[in-house]
Amino acid sequence: MANTLVTSVGTINNTSATPLALGTAYDTKYATYLKLFSGEMFKAYESATIAKGTVQSRTLKNGKAMQFIFTGRMEAGYHEPGTPILGSGDPPVAEKTIVCDDLLISSAFVYDLDETLAHYSLRSEIAKKIGHALAEAYDKKIFRQIAKAAREAHPITAAPGPEPGGSIIQLGVTNEYNAQALVDAFFEAASIMDEKNLPKQGRTAVLSPRQYYALISQVDSNILNRDFGNGQGNLNSGEGLYEIAGISIKRSNNLPFLAGSVSSVNGENNDYSGDFSTSCGLIYYKDAAGVVEAIAPSVQTTSGDVSVMYQGDLIVGRLAMGCGTLNPAAAIELQSARS
Repeated sequence: MANTLVTSVGTINNTSATPLALGTAYDTKYATYLKLFSGEMFKAYESATIAKGTVQSRTLKNGKAMQFIFTGRMEAGYHEPGTPILGSGDPPVAEKTIVCDDLLISSAFVYDLDETLAHYSLRSEIAKKIGHALAEAYDKKIFRQIAKAAREAHPITAAPGPEPGGSIIQLGVTNEYNAQALVDAFFEAASIMDEKNLPKQGRTAVLSPRQYYALISQVDSNILNRDFGNGQGNLNSGEGLYEIAGISIKRSNNLPFLAGSVSSVNGENNDYSGDFSTSCGLIYYKDAAGVVEAIAPSVQTTSGDVSVMYQGDLIVGRLAMGCGTLNPAAAIELQSARS
């Protein structure tokens, strides 16, 4: 009977493979809970963020800022017989420092009784909401910086420069949802990028959902990928529009889409403010902006005596990152003037 527990009504087996079995240590149950929640939060974050992987990204270690270095063009010339080659034609160099913003958090308190009585997985729902909140903040910062990069001159002005700066494509008055104007803008953007010698791979466009669906519904179906989904050009699903002029297309509600004047807020150590009254889309290469991460998306939760005291758990999703403009030549902003 060494493997039994004595109860008021007899004995029960004390061995179980499940972490919630009678007699299982609280730490084991807590560890399982935290792993499940962390996995669900991170999955929601990864699925919700659009900008991740489309710009330059670095991990901060033992510091609060990181330097990004980029170079200008070099010249070629003819060698004169008998003249030593000294390697004096080094390209001009510019440096950009991006600092980490304050800790970004999204939190919730889960009351034990609420979770017990809920007819759905309360933990899972909260995990998704926290992941989406962090992803939304992440994307908004990056998209604002790309829009600002499109308005900047290049920091390298030395010979054989100056290097080209950012570009703005005017769609015309109230043309932000005009599908033909958007298609024309894609081909103009591709031409601009070719002229700036930007790589053809890794070009990305981000539009609002309404712009994306306007392209599908207003333009002839030959812009749809017929290999994606059904044979009707995917008008039923609304999917399949993934590339125009070699530029991959994403849609997001986190663009500074006709957002007006956006001010800085406490905790932002980089400048994300600007006037986005006419901003209505972005086309860019990954060098347009840079991101530094000091703390990747992660989860913290209370346990032990604190959980007993409050009969529930405080759950915190956190992320420490910062974003700044890098190479303006890689950024193009779509604008629509208001009448």
